[in-house]
Amino acid sequence: MPIIVNLDVMMAKRKMSLNELSEKVDITLSNLSILKTGKAKAIRFSTLESLCEALDCQPADILEFRK
Repeated sequence: MPIIVNLDVMMAKRKMSLNELSEKVDITLSNLSILKTGKAKAIRFSTLESLCEALDCQPADILEFRK
């Protein structure tokens, strides 16, 4: 898939654990893990917005397009 999810990179930069992010964004650990590992097929804009707010970043910091 040409869309790369860099959620783990942003979490490391912010020194935030999966549990902490899960609580801040109100997403289950399993769904967050699926997104983090790049196995997700889609993401809602509201979820992306919550992630960006919690991680203090832009959507492009989390999602990347590679040919």
